[in-house]
Amino acid sequence: MARPSVGQGVVVHVPATTANLGPGFDCLGAALELDNVFEVRCIPGGSERFDLIIEGSEGAHLRGGPDNLVYRSAQRVWKEAGLEPVALEARVRLAVPPARGLGSSATAIVAGLLGANALAGEPLSTEKLLELAIDIEGHPDNVVPSLVGGLCMTAKAASQRWRVLRCGWSAEVRAVVAIPAIRLTTSEARRAMPKAIPIPDAVSNLGALTLLLQGLRTGNGDLIADGMHDRLHEPYRWGLIQGGRSVREAALAAGAWGCVISGAGPSLLALCSADVAEAVRGAMVQRWRSQGVESRAENLGLQSQGSTWQSLPPR
Repeated sequence: MARPSVGQGVVVHVPATTANLGPGFDCLGAALELDNVFEVRCIPGGSERFDLIIEGSEGAHLRGGPDNLVYRSAQRVWKEAGLEPVALEARVRLAVPPARGLGSSATAIVAGLLGANALAGEPLSTEKLLELAIDIEGHPDNVVPSLVGGLCMTAKAASQRWRVLRCGWSAEVRAVVAIPAIRLTTSEARRAMPKAIPIPDAVSNLGALTLLLQGLRTGNGDLIADGMHDRLHEPYRWGLIQGGRSVREAALAAGAWGCVISGAGPSLLALCSADVAEAVRGAMVQRWRSQGVESRAENLGLQSQGSTWQSLPPR
């Protein structure tokens, strides 16, 4: 372990994630085949210097500086490793748009943690990085699959340890994600939820989650269809997404087993078989356009590898 030197750099690939998947509120998330790419380098300057360069129009509003999530996450690594912080630059190829319910903030957190850890010679274990990521994000459903890949169920056990279970996802299951040209922050979506949930709604979600996990493992569309129903957050959030319910109806009519809000929204996730995925994708875009909202949709598989890094030549 050594303090990184000026000019040293790494490139970090971090996948998008879709969280909740209907009934798995704040505990279930899946990594998808859509990556943000972060080139992180040590640069001259004071310890609070952080320069951010965004490639792509989606992140034009994002700023550098010490409050940026990438930098704040890197700082946690320096602190845990007992190293003096260094100035950083991050060049980001942004494929996961911010404030769309696809884990953009999680990609920033994971990139900062993984990149800083790599620059320091990997003093922290994956388990420690997971702990830090959850602490920074406040909930595990995006950052965990973003770091380790796959479909992950994460819970805090009675021992107060975070326990991560990698769940099965059949190759027959495709994830169609429709991403509208509107934004919805997680804080806005959380404010729409009630302070308390009726017990029957909680019980309904427990049953639905069991069906969904078994359906995803086996590729059983009937189980997935019965499992993609939520009473904890979706009833309170659909009204925040212009045309969302209509797009959901279009996805189901095109053959999707189910369609839910991805994370906090406004993107929507449809699960379906490969033979109808393109029809579902087209139907969702077309229906959103009819509601006055431009969008794009991606036909994606599960990304099982998680985040990866490689060293860059020094400069």
